Amino acid sequence: MIRHIVIWNLKESACGNSRSENARLLKQKLEALAGRIPGLERIEVGININTEGDAGDVVLYSEFEDAAALDAYLKHPEHTAIAPFAREVREDRRVVDYEGDRF
Repeated sequence: MIRHIVIWNLKESACGNSRSENARLLKQKLEALAGRIPGLERIEVGININTEGDAGDVVLYSEFEDAAALDAYLKHPEHTAIAPFAREVREDRRVVDYEGDRF
């Protein structure tokens, strides 16, 4: 199993929306991928409630059956359709992909 985690820090405003509205929209767009991409076994998106200065704004936690499924997800048209919005609203982004055991 491959775990794919992404953390975004968002701009104060972008696309005519506030940071909090863009966080909500990003969450909604990502969660809409559930059940739509083969090999994507789990997807969870959280909006940060931590007020510390070094905390991210939005986190994606997802699980894939294998590395090929993650690669297919990254190229899938429904996933790539979200990318322009995510790039526009983000200040920065961090990604970690790792192999893990099933719980």
